[in-house]
Amino acid sequence: MKIKWFGHSSFLLTSESGTRILIDPYYKFLGYRMPVPIESDIVVVTHDHADHNKVQAASGDYLLVKEQKSYSRGDVSIDGFKTFHDKVNGKKRGPNLIFRFKIDGLTICHCGDLGHLLTEEQVREIGKVDILIVPVGGKMTLDGAEAVQVMHQLQATVAIPMHYRTKALGILGRLVFAKVDKFIEAAGTHRTDVKTLQVSKENLTQFAGIVTMQYEG
Repeated sequence: MKIKWFGHSSFLLTSESGTRILIDPYYKFLGYRMPVPIESDIVVVTHDHADHNKVQAASGDYLLVKEQKSYSRGDVSIDGFKTFHDKVNGKKRGPNLIFRFKIDGLTICHCGDLGHLLTEEQVREIGKVDILIVPVGGKMTLDGAEAVQVMHQLQATVAIPMHYRTKALGILGRLVFAKVDKFIEAAGTHRTDVKTLQVSKENLTQFAGIVTMQYEG
């Protein structure tokens, strides 16, 4: 499987057989730009905010995934789990969906704009994950230390941080989001930096710890 990061919370997962899953497209956001249109077989929206739901960035006859239910297309199966964008059951920022993908023998979990630690019931429902894609920038979502706790809750082998401050962001983005450093420091584990992550069931342990990805705009 191949994973690319388009900045913010948007990723493109491509299975070994070529199924393309675009997650949380934003089009343009605080200095980030997506290389649109992106041909996709599946488009996933974790919550209905403008920096996560721009499905116009995708092209093709895609399956739209945006509800708390199970989906499948080709060699990919997906399950949605209800969570919240804040610590007060969505009263401030609304609902959020975590999506669990099963692709090429791997379990990948994208947390969207998760704003709280998981309950015991949520941990049981989601189960152990191989790759956790988790927000770490704080204020609007989990901060670095909280993201590490979720990483441990789901026993993730690999964690990919998202939704944090990068050099590509403008002044507002730098004010709103924290850097990834606090997450890396709190995790206290091995870090690998890549442009594109080529990962399989066989080589997963080579990336154990944190994988930071370079923004592709």
